[in-house]
Order: sequence, then structure tokens, then C-alpha cells
Amino acid sequence: MGLDRTLPHADVLFMTPPSTPPSRPPADPTRGVITLPNPQSLTTSIRATAQVFEDPQSVALLARIRQIAPSEANVLIIGETGTGKELVARHVHALSQRQGRPFVAVNCGAFSENLVESELFGHEKGAFTGAFDAKPGWFEAANGGTLFLDEIGDLPLHIQVKLLRVLQEREVVRLGARKAIPINVRLIAATNVRLEEAVAAGNFREDLYYRLRVALLTLPALRDRPGDIIPLAHYFIDEYRRRLGYQRVSLQADSEAKLLSHAWPGNIRELENIIHHALLICKDGQVRPEDIHLPLSWPLAPRPGAPAAADPCSGEPQERLRSALQALFQLEHEHLYDWIEETVIRAAYDYCHRNQVQAARMLGVSRNVMRSRLIKIGAISALK
Repeated sequence: MGLDRTLPHADVLFMTPPSTPPSRPPADPTRGVITLPNPQSLTTSIRATAQVFEDPQSVALLARIRQIAPSEANVLIIGETGTGKELVARHVHALSQRQGRPFVAVNCGAFSENLVESELFGHEKGAFTGAFDAKPGWFEAANGGTLFLDEIGDLPLHIQVKLLRVLQEREVVRLGARKAIPINVRLIAATNVRLEEAVAAGNFREDLYYRLRVALLTLPALRDRPGDIIPLAHYFIDEYRRRLGYQRVSLQADSEAKLLSHAWPGNIRELENIIHHALLICKDGQVRPEDIHLPLSWPLAPRPGAPAAADPCSGEPQERLRSALQALFQLEHEHLYDWIEETVIRAAYDYCHRNQVQAARMLGVSRNVMRSRLIKIGAISALK
């Protein structure tokens, strides 16, 4: 397996040539584990690096993947950040007739609006200032294989129009070119937002939406498939044990119970980070409950028939917040409101592993509002 070229904002995976058995995403046949290639290099990524299929919902999802993978149909994957959308896309590719061909993963939210057309469809020399050479786009890079477009909802409307035409005509026209280039690409798109609502709001084209969702895969959040939590925890323990050079590490029963009690707003990636940290501080090869540092908020919703937990926005937590604010009022802090807002924005952004979409959803604001606040307080660059 080798890389054809190194390009920003995408992973280009070329399987072994047909003369040798095609490689597939690493898998554990006894537990149904699939992983990203080289997950060790993704320590700062918000993507899930492993996926298991043990919970009944996951088993049903795997059966659905196996049904649609052999077809040539476009696929739309819907799921929260960190649920493993790219892993599922890679698995669809590996089980399809295109295995052994290129798999190209592109994050649509990583491009500026000025560059997205060139990145997707390519450009000719002199097409714009700085275009010193012709460059193929991601559709051409994926020709014969599969193109995975993550965060498809972030595409500007004028690019959505061009994407629709590419899907209809099966050809691309590079920026600055007059001649179309035929392509043979299976498209898998993913989003963590409700595209139906984006269509209703006029932010996403309805015709493109139906063109994308020929086959639909909905990935449940980790909190909705508790049967996967402990198998994933054991997988990450084994993974980081090897990286750290530990001989053996076990997860105590009370630790398992603590993991099952959490709501996992960051899904699989959050679980991986917490297990990694637990292995760094555990002793005697035992992961104890005190080694698992979970956020104080986000308790798991009670199951039917279980006693209701206290509302996190009422009672004691709210009173502690009120007391903290009263203490700040007494200090007569200059620009107090701005300071409190900055603290909330920074805390939410860090809590969500610096993911703007997840932080915005948690605070109940739009991504644009979240981004503008982050720029205002200097947490991110306006060019990011």
C-alpha cells in the first residue's frame, strides 16, 4: 500500500495492485473491529480511529453496510462527530467492487471558499493568481475508486451546483479549462447536521440531497449503542498498552461501570482520549475508576424505568454557578460580560476537543456564531 502523492486536507489511500490480494481496513474477525490506516499519526484528529460492531444497533449497521457496499450507488452517511463516518466509508469501499482502487477522503470544511472549487475539480495553469501549474482535483485523484466527502453540508451553494453536474454528467471541468474530463467515481458523502433542515433553510440544494442519499447509513451516537463502549475501551487499552510498552493492563469492573455511565458527547474519539490518559496515570497494570477522568457534566440519560437524574441546569450545579457569578460581581471586574462569555466559549471549545460544530451544538448556537466568537477572542485565526 502506498501513497500516490501528498496533498493537503485529504487522505489518499491506494490499495495493493490486483496481482496481489487486496488489502482492507485492519480488522479483528473475533470482535469486528475496523480501524483507520496509521491511527498513530492521528493523535490530534477529532475522527474516530476505530469502530466495533457488537451492540445490536452496530450489528444491524454492519449488515446494512454489507448490503449496499457491492452496488455502485452513492451513499450518504449521517452521524455525530467522532462516530466513525470515515471508517464506515472505508469499509463500504473495501467491500465493494472498487477495492484495490483509490480511496480519497476529503474534509469539505477544511477548504476556504476561494479554494474549494480548485481542490475538488482541479485547475489549469494560469486559472487564477498563483496557479503556476495545472493540478488535478480530488475527483480525478479518485478516478476508478471512491471519493469520500466529509462535512458535505459545509459546501457553498455555487459549489453544490457544480457537484450536482459532476454527478449527473460523470465528468469534471477544471477551473480555467474548456474541455471536460470523464471520471468514474463512486461518491460517499457524510455530514453531522440534518441536511433536511439545511434544505428547508435554503442552505443545501434539494436536488443534490436526493442525488447523494441513494443509500443512507445512519450512525448512532456511542451513548445509543452501549454494547460497543467496553469492547472499544478494551481495544484502545490494547492499542496504547503496546505503544507505551506495557506488558498487561486490565480494566476493573468499577471502571467499566463508570465508562457505561457517561454520555460520550465526543463519541468514540472522546473514549479513546480518556483511555489514553487513564493508561498514562494507572498503576500496577490496573485501570481504576479514579484513573478515568470524565467531565462533570453530560450524565447519561436514564433508561426507561430508571429513576430520573437531577436536571444539570437546576439544583446544585446551578446554585454553584450562581454563587460563582455573585463572587465575580463583588469584584467589579471591568467588561465582566465579555470576560464571562470568553470563558464559556473557550471552555466549550476545549471540552469538545476544539471542534467548532460540536461546541456550537452544545451551547445552542450556530457554527457561524461560534466561529465569530472564537475569532474575536483569538482562539482561532480568521483564515482557519
